Amino acid sequence: MRGGGPYGRRGPVELLAGTLYLDLDRDPRTAVLLAGSGRSGTSWVSTLINCRNEYRYVFEPFEPRRVPRFAGLGRRRYLRREEAGEEFLAAVRAVLSGRLRSRWADRFNRKFVSRRRLVKEIRANLMLGWLRENFPQTPMLLLLRHPFAVAASRARLGWRDNLEEMLGQPKLLEDFLSPFEAELRRASTPFERHVLAWCVENLVPLRQLSAREVGLLFYEEILLHPEEGLRPAFAALGRPVPPEALAAARRARRGGLEGWRALVGEDELLRGLKALRSFGLDRVYGAGPLPDRSGALAIMREGVAGGARE
Repeated sequence: MRGGGPYGRRGPVELLAGTLYLDLDRDPRTAVLLAGSGRSGTSWVSTLINCRNEYRYVFEPFEPRRVPRFAGLGRRRYLRREEAGEEFLAAVRAVLSGRLRSRWADRFNRKFVSRRRLVKEIRANLMLGWLRENFPQTPMLLLLRHPFAVAASRARLGWRDNLEEMLGQPKLLEDFLSPFEAELRRASTPFERHVLAWCVENLVPLRQLSAREVGLLFYEEILLHPEEGLRPAFAALGRPVPPEALAAARRARRGGLEGWRALVGEDELLRGLKALRSFGLDRVYGAGPLPDRSGALAIMREGVAGGARE
């Protein structure tokens, strides 16, 4: 599912509310940021969080080709927690405070008068530590989905893997990618390259953030056990999981758990498992369909690169 309306379609409400809305509270603390890799289910999860249409929905505002204020950001910019990043600070503050108006970012909004914003973004993973440092009171959520499902979907759609842009950032190489540089440059098939891109996109925030700084969500947990899976999201928002979110989650098709198997051959599967082992992310996902939350939390406890945290 892509976008804020049902199944990503823009109906009359979205067409009107996307331009004729009022955002009355300019405090970044009244926003919530949902981050995740592309094709990880962020659009679907955003509809569950916004099941009561309580938030102005801001769709992927960091898209540099669509939102002029982020034209210099690039597709997968890495920022250390402690670096200034002044060229992006005002633009991000405009998003979180509700001052950004954009035909692209507002196109799936259904809320005419709002005091809160739900910002859904697939390009923020490599700067979540920086975002947390600069906006410490804005609730932030990180969604993970099985890398083979993500990679198979991206490869099928012909998406760019962005590995070259990642490898072209000296700070990212120094802080995270140096041990994996040869493997990243050697990868050849679209599936393998997308698995490796997923590894980079998710290792960085898991290493940069502590469990108390971000609500950690798993697509598979939400699909199979909606109340338990959504609890970290709504706990970060200071409220229980609403029944409307549970009902919507239970209507979802469960074919998304293992549908990737029909698209991934044995050789690709082995390449993907090797990539996960290289990054130490086999503690989170493996050949089976389900995540290991304890493995992700262990990575978050082990320390950080790219800036200090408590």
